[in-house]
Amino acid sequence: MRTLTCTSPGIFHFSDEPWPMAKPGYALIRILRVGVCGTDLHGYEGTQPYFQYPRILGHELSGEVVDPGGDDRFSIGEWVTILPYYSCGHCHACKQGKTNCCERISVCGVHEDGGMREYFQVPVTALVKSQGLGLDALALVEPLAVAAHGIRRASIMAGETVLIVGAGPIGIGLILFAKKAGARVIVMEKHAKRSAFCKKELDVHAVLDPSQQNTQELIYEMTEGAMPDVVIDATGNLQALENSFRFISHGGRYVLVGLQKGEIRFSHPEFHKRESTLMSSRNATRKDFENVIGSIADGTINPMSMMTHRIPFQETPSAFPALLQPDSECIKAMIVL
Repeated sequence: MRTLTCTSPGIFHFSDEPWPMAKPGYALIRILRVGVCGTDLHGYEGTQPYFQYPRILGHELSGEVVDPGGDDRFSIGEWVTILPYYSCGHCHACKQGKTNCCERISVCGVHEDGGMREYFQVPVTALVKSQGLGLDALALVEPLAVAAHGIRRASIMAGETVLIVGAGPIGIGLILFAKKAGARVIVMEKHAKRSAFCKKELDVHAVLDPSQQNTQELIYEMTEGAMPDVVIDATGNLQALENSFRFISHGGRYVLVGLQKGEIRFSHPEFHKRESTLMSSRNATRKDFENVIGSIADGTINPMSMMTHRIPFQETPSAFPALLQPDSECIKAMIVL
């Protein structure tokens, strides 16, 4: 079984490993697609929180069932994706249905080894049916579910103005689901390829470049002085996170989907006088996965155009450094096994 391990920052190593031994409650999946996530790239470069080496990356997965592990809801050869957040089921968060922020959560590809290998053993409780989606779309479900969860956290109502900061794959998912909720969407992105994609493919109200424009003044004009009802960060960049506090409307909400490794600072008086709401959004739940799969299946959203790169599995080590370059033309990369 061919396996790719990130042994230390910047270093990948291929090895041949034995097939996983069958164990109760676990299914065996033949991995056919691995979406490359910001988490994978940050893990590779050594900037990802909650990370230890060596680690097999990969949690945006699709493949076929080799052994359903005794679960008669699934059959051999069936295409599936997986919920990569393994929760305990017993803590306070889990009892409330918030399995995405379980106190003892283990995310495959982050806290434990993930799916950059030919065969992968996962809890049967993690399997998610394809509902007719193809392998590429199935591997996009997880990042889109993260976005859908962020929009659900924001409680967006039709007609509200939403500012989404960062138009990488998660940001694009946020745009798609904010628009589905009926919001007017403003995007802030300085990467030329991503800005052009948003303008051409996503029909947003405006795309602003913070490196070239006075974004605060422009947003003030666009909102007739009200500023956005909801601000969502999808960058995880410290400067972007802190700067975005100034865009929140009075009574507005700020949702942190991007993850910063350190501390953030903001003016309490400015935040307080707006009676603003600050919240984080972590991972996703099965409800979010089902929402995404249903939305792709019925054509409500179409994420396929954001996939710009297809990487053969054996070429992954040589492809990763280019994906990290600021001038990379990549929006979403997919590893094909």
